[in-house]
Amino acid sequence: MRQSQQVGTMRTRIATFGAGAASVLAAVPIASEVRIARARRPLTDRWQRVPVERHGATLLGISFRPPQVEALGLDPATTLHTLLAYPFQLIRLGAYWNRIESALNHFSFDALDWQIDAAEQAGKRIILCVGAVKTFGYPECFVPAHHLTHPLREGALITPAAYRPLLAAATAFVTRIVERYRDRKAIVAWQVEHEAVDPLGMEHSWRLAEAFVQEEVAAARTADSTRPIMLNGFLPTSWPVRAQQWWRTRDQGDSLAVAQRLADIVGIDYYPRHALLRVGGRTVYLDGGHSPWHQRRRRRLLAWATASGRRLMISEGQAEPWETVTTPPNPSGWRMYSCLPERLIETYNRCMRWNRREAPHLYAYLFWGAEYWVLRATCGDPSYMRAFARILEEA
Repeated sequence: MRQSQQVGTMRTRIATFGAGAASVLAAVPIASEVRIARARRPLTDRWQRVPVERHGATLLGISFRPPQVEALGLDPATTLHTLLAYPFQLIRLGAYWNRIESALNHFSFDALDWQIDAAEQAGKRIILCVGAVKTFGYPECFVPAHHLTHPLREGALITPAAYRPLLAAATAFVTRIVERYRDRKAIVAWQVEHEAVDPLGMEHSWRLAEAFVQEEVAAARTADSTRPIMLNGFLPTSWPVRAQQWWRTRDQGDSLAVAQRLADIVGIDYYPRHALLRVGGRTVYLDGGHSPWHQRRRRRLLAWATASGRRLMISEGQAEPWETVTTPPNPSGWRMYSCLPERLIETYNRCMRWNRREAPHLYAYLFWGAEYWVLRATCGDPSYMRAFARILEEA
């Protein structure tokens, strides 16, 4: 996910709409989506009393982000084995290009090999994100420096014609990853790119062209025609985020729209509550998911899946705080308002209710933030881990 920079600097990005669009934005009644609250909340046991929805045939799982593990000061092997001990079914792993190809044509797969080995030994199914340019986890762009003699130009659309050497290297990397791991029976799908055609907040405003992503998808399919391709996209839950997303991707559509055109499985990244900015001792949050426009888009997406026979999944269901900093805060004796442990369950519940009310059922639901749960547990607050365990036990 884009992390907090995307929304934490929203007030700056609104300026990109121009004066006319900004005046329209100001006139939109978004008060129902805004919360002003103290970010830190005391520890409670409310998460123990929230009812848990049944998941039916939906696979439950997590994503594992080595860059986030390191940012949190945790040990990757210990963290992964701690998480794999829980009885979920599916894990998403990532092939981070700059960690695998440290120098031109010098590849090391040791880190990814042991992750896949550990997941297989734990009896998990695997979705492997093959990148290449973008992979899940901040800062999302993991192109090795030797494949980028100059930074990608801000505001540019990264097209095959203009960036042919990068595309050639990217498709070669995708092919290499798929060919290396296609005999692993635990792998059930390949993810190509991450929120493929969206920019990343204020960190960069360049975007991959759909045609660029299409060639990467074709490379993955050529290397392995037996497994489905998953593409994911961010589903906005608040009007300001939706407006800025539409404006910045209006030429070819956002990542969800592109996923509908190119993928076998469409992954939805779903974050109902996130910080916008800090005002004195309080934080302004956007808390969406109930607005009529959001409900309409979700229903259209579910109806499309039914009509097309395509699969939908929650590729990222918010289960860690999204505050105004990149790394989620870890205050001793407190929790963060944007995602309390009970919200981990409530967000899951909301998506499971879609299964009951609007066919088809979700293929999978991946909780986002498992590394943070381990950090909290090591610091004396196991409530996130226990809330996750409650779902696995009771759903």
